[in-house]
Amino acid sequence: MNRIAVFCGSSAGIDPYFEQEAFRLGQLLTEKNIGLVYGGAKIGLMGAVAEGALDKGGEVIGVIPDFLQTKEVAHNDLSEMIVVKSMHERKLKMHDLSDGFIALPGGFGTMEELFEILTWAQLGLHHKPIGLLNIKEFYQPLLAMIQGMNKQDFLKTINKDMLLQDTDMNNLLQKMESYKAPETPEWMKKSGT
Repeated sequence: MNRIAVFCGSSAGIDPYFEQEAFRLGQLLTEKNIGLVYGGAKIGLMGAVAEGALDKGGEVIGVIPDFLQTKEVAHNDLSEMIVVKSMHERKLKMHDLSDGFIALPGGFGTMEELFEILTWAQLGLHHKPIGLLNIKEFYQPLLAMIQGMNKQDFLKTINKDMLLQDTDMNNLLQKMESYKAPETPEWMKKSGT
């Protein structure tokens, strides 16, 4: 993996440990010669993961919609800042630049990014690993919900297992490096409507 996109909160949350771990993830990516692609902000966990990578001299590419750039949240010291027109264009550009994805704690925006990239994988639109860094078991309620979706047959096990998760970032990166995507569903391969 040459670059990983990180989805995370523009807030730091109330527990400083989240921010510390975001910073450490940025450092670890650089130590492993993996570039960081993220949402381009200088605030919250987004700013912390960028600062961690920059602290070690890493490549950091921000992708920010123009309406957010004008609100003075954009990080000014990145390797590259790409300004796009919309939130959807931001996700598409982050996807195009990355070989994998990691979600840190966050709110609606983080969930939306995570679930869209998971849906694209489920449909066979990409075969990149998707990881959930479950810091302080932040994502346990979500993982329980996903188990429930699987149990009720709204989500196939093969698709549930596409979401890699760990509480340890080194273990998560190892899982991502050895990830093998499931085959694209047959119904997606058929042409016509």
